[in-house]
Amino acid sequence: MAATVRYDEVEVGQQIPAVDYRVRRLNLVMYAGASGDFNQIHWNERFAKTVGLPDVIAHGMYTMAQAGRFVTDWAGDPGAVVDFGVRFSAMVVVPDDDQGATVTVSGVIEEKLEDKRVVIGLTAKSGDAEVLSRARAVVQLA
Repeated sequence: MAATVRYDEVEVGQQIPAVDYRVRRLNLVMYAGASGDFNQIHWNERFAKTVGLPDVIAHGMYTMAQAGRFVTDWAGDPGAVVDFGVRFSAMVVVPDDDQGATVTVSGVIEEKLEDKRVVIGLTAKSGDAEVLSRARAVVQLA
């Protein structure tokens, strides 16, 4: 599958509209099963609080995956992402209610490279906290 976004359709500074990703405790349990990361801070509120956390927190890699999903959905092809990296800068606290937490991801075209590649700067927030920093993806466009 080729990328659906064309290189000649994007410009440096172009915003990629934000998308909200809901994170509930059930998502964390499913991610723990898929990843093998069963650390209790991701599912056991009592344990999370005893180690000084405000509540259960999302796996960092789960949060990173939502930013990756944002890029692949925009590009239209998971194979179009040729480089992807982030730094974790804050926790996504996930309360035990019907709402959970929300991670909002947005992007901006920062650079157009040779060979129809673009650099996308990503922003990921939960509430007022920026949960990922230095988040960048390089995407091969059509």
